[in-house]
Amino acid sequence: MSLLTHLLICIFGSGSWVAINGLWVELPQLVSKLPEGWNLPSYITVIIQLANVGPLFIILLHRFRPGYLSEVPVIYVVLALGTTACFLFAFLWEKTSVVAGVPHSTAFLVLTFILALVDCTSSVTFLPFMARLPAQYLNTLFVGEGLSGLLPALVALVQGTGTKTCAHVTNGSITTVPPKNCHLSANFSPFVYFLLLSVMMASCLAAFFGLTRLSKRWEHSTEDCPVNQVTLRSFNLQDASADSSNRDSCSSLTLPEENRASVWSRAQLAFIYAVVVFVNALTNGILPSVHTYSCLPYGSKAYHLSSVLGSELGTLFASLPRSLFWLGVTTVVGTGFGAYNLAMAVLSPCPLLKGSRWGEAIIVISWVLYGGILSYVKVMTGVHLRKVSQSALLWCGAAIQLGSAFGAILMFPLVNVLHLFKSSNGSSQQCTI
Repeated sequence: MSLLTHLLICIFGSGSWVAINGLWVELPQLVSKLPEGWNLPSYITVIIQLANVGPLFIILLHRFRPGYLSEVPVIYVVLALGTTACFLFAFLWEKTSVVAGVPHSTAFLVLTFILALVDCTSSVTFLPFMARLPAQYLNTLFVGEGLSGLLPALVALVQGTGTKTCAHVTNGSITTVPPKNCHLSANFSPFVYFLLLSVMMASCLAAFFGLTRLSKRWEHSTEDCPVNQVTLRSFNLQDASADSSNRDSCSSLTLPEENRASVWSRAQLAFIYAVVVFVNALTNGILPSVHTYSCLPYGSKAYHLSSVLGSELGTLFASLPRSLFWLGVTTVVGTGFGAYNLAMAVLSPCPLLKGSRWGEAIIVISWVLYGGILSYVKVMTGVHLRKVSQSALLWCGAAIQLGSAFGAILMFPLVNVLHLFKSSNGSSQQCTI
C-alpha cells in the first residue's frame, strides 16, 4: 500500500507543472515557426502570470469563505482541463491570425493561458490536498514536481535538436532560400510531442483519482483521533484496522498547529518566504523571458540542451544539507549562474565567445547549473514550510506566484517595448571582441 501511494503521489505531483515545463522545453522547435520569434518566451511568461487569477480566486475563498471550496473537485477540473488543452495543442499550435495588423499565434497563446491556469492553480491546491495524507508522502510530491520538468525534457531529448534545412529542390536543382525560411527537422514533430504531453497529463488525472480513494481510507482511519492532533506526520494505513493501533497512531502525531508554528522564528519565516519570492521571480519570470537571447546566438543546439538539461539536474542536489544557512548559500550560487545567463542575453546577438565551442559549452553548463541549483532551493523552501502548518504551504504557493508575476511584469516591457535585447538578423553577422 505504501509503495502504491508513493507511486501515485509521484505521478500526481508531476502534473503540477508538466504542461508549462513541457511547453518551455519544446520552444526550440517553435520559435522559428511562430510569428513572435525570439520574443515568444516573454509572451509566455506574461500569459502565465495572467493565469494567476486562478490561485487568487482560491486564496480569496480560503480567506473569506474558509471551508467553502474543497480542493478535490478543483484538482479534478484543472487536470482534466490541462489534458484537453495539451491534446488541442497538437492540432492548433501553428494556427495564426492577424491582431492589430500584426500576425500572432493566437491559438498557441490562448492554449498557453489555459495550461498556465492549470499549473498556477496547482500551486495552491496540490499542497493543501497533501494534508489529507501522512507527511512521509510530501517529499514524494516534491519528487513528482521534479519529474514535471524531467519527463518532458527526456521526450524533448529524444525528439532532438534537428538539422537546419535552408534549401529546397526545384525542378531537380537545389535552390538556396533566405535564412529566415530555415527550419529544424527533428526526429518527430510538435504534433507528436503535444500528444505525448497530453498522455502525461491524463496519467496525472488517473493517479489523482487513485489518491482520492486512498486519502478517504486514511481519513476514516483517523476519525477517532482528537481533531487538533490529526496532522501531517507519518501514519501507517496498514496498521489502521484496529482501535488500539488507531490510538497508537494518534499518540505518534505531532503537536497541534499552533505549537508547530513555533518551529521557525518570524525572522526565519520571513527569510524563507523572501527566498521563495526571489527565486521564483528569477526562474519563472526574468530568465525565461530572455532564454532565447542568452542561448540562440550560440546556436540552436545550445538553446535546446540548455532548455532540457536544467530540468533534469535538480534531483542531483537532494543530498545537500537542508539548513537555512545552506539554503542561503545555494540561492546565492544559483543566482550567480543566472546573472551570467542574463548578461549574455544583454550582449545578444554578440555574447562572449560566440562562435566558439567554449562559449557554447559554458552557456549550456551555466543554464543547467542555474536551473538545477535553484530547483533544489524551491524544494527545500517547501520542506521547511511543511514544518509550520498547512496554511504555510498555501501561502508558499501564493509567494511562488507573487515572485513569478513580478519577474514577468518587469521583463515584458524591457523585451517587447524598450527592445533592450537584440536578436540575430539571420545573416552571418560579424561580432567584434
